[in-house]
Amino acid sequence: MTAQIGGPGAVLPEARVRAFVAEQLAGEDLDGRSVCLVVPDGTRSCPLPLLLAAVHEALYGRVSRLTVLVALGTHAPMGEAELAGHIPPLPGMTVLNHEWWKPSTFASVGTIGAERVAELSGGLLHQEVDVRLNRAVVEHDVALVVGPVFPHEVVGFSGGDKYFFPGVAGADIIDLSHWLGALITSAEIIGTRGITPVRALIHEAAALIPSRRRALCVVVESGTGALHSMAYGTPEAAWSAAADVSAHVHVRYLDAPVRRVLSVIPEKYEDIWTAAKGFYKLEPVVADGGEIVLYAPHVRTISAMHPEIEEIGYHCRDYFTKQWDRFKHLHWGVLAHSTHLRGAGTYDEERGEHCRLTVTLATGIPEGVVRGANLGHLDPATVDFAAFAADPDTLVVPQAGEVLHRLRR
Repeated sequence: MTAQIGGPGAVLPEARVRAFVAEQLAGEDLDGRSVCLVVPDGTRSCPLPLLLAAVHEALYGRVSRLTVLVALGTHAPMGEAELAGHIPPLPGMTVLNHEWWKPSTFASVGTIGAERVAELSGGLLHQEVDVRLNRAVVEHDVALVVGPVFPHEVVGFSGGDKYFFPGVAGADIIDLSHWLGALITSAEIIGTRGITPVRALIHEAAALIPSRRRALCVVVESGTGALHSMAYGTPEAAWSAAADVSAHVHVRYLDAPVRRVLSVIPEKYEDIWTAAKGFYKLEPVVADGGEIVLYAPHVRTISAMHPEIEEIGYHCRDYFTKQWDRFKHLHWGVLAHSTHLRGAGTYDEERGEHCRLTVTLATGIPEGVVRGANLGHLDPATVDFAAFAADPDTLVVPQAGEVLHRLRR
């Protein structure tokens, strides 16, 4: 059973949020149990201090141990000052970054066989995968996901079991799931409701977790932290209920394609690895031969944690699949990121690579680094917002990265 409040047109007051959390957790058998709260990092809009305060109020004194684990995926760790603003200092609560770069972080919970991977992926992949995740999840009786749901370029809609995989997962399952999404392509999978092949793989992996799994999935007004809805239950059921709401509030429809987009990146995205969401959410509405400009003067590096992307560069899917022997030894998650930001395109040995769109960075990254990564460069100081806004063929999108833009069919 899933409990849910709110909806697409609602804004939930704080008192109702606290009451809902208290009611749902009061009904769980948690007395004397250890609980691991798996939460997003700072790249997601979410009133996390409110949610964690409500959870803490409902659990403090009841549970034997309460740990907050920040689901970084492979993002940069949050520093002490960032964590202090992200997670309220509450008594009896330990806060951990997911230290994905340390092998000792992980415990294996089993494997998914090659035949099952082939079945789940619709035949796109055929190999066994070791399912590893942060041992803090395994070493607690209950794992409770607390976080938002948005349209997502790899899985369709984020949230639920995705906070385990890739949120606090090992490299093998991250690489496999992200490359599967890349093979399907971001434009095809983003904002897709239901169980996509990547979501099916994530659910299969999550079923191996020995801890009891629950989720508090919320739908947030992008950029504000106001809550439209909350759903509580198993991660699968709570996510599904929240994704239904997200599909209404986080998708904007256009009647016709545009030639150019100025995608204004908020400062919570500190490198292109995360700021690329400003491309993913706009790619579907740009006409063939068009351009997306990522305006982010505050961004000064392509990836803080994956510098190899500067050597690989950004390319369409076929660039890799048709030269697989050159690239198969690299982290597939990095290759997937490359394809997601470069978008749709073709490649063959005679004609080379042809991408559907031009991707231009107006950032603090040096021009040589940008062009070396196979992207266009624009000095952010030369960006004239008034001129962009006055151009009928240009769409200016403030606070880009969370709201998906689609064409009406």
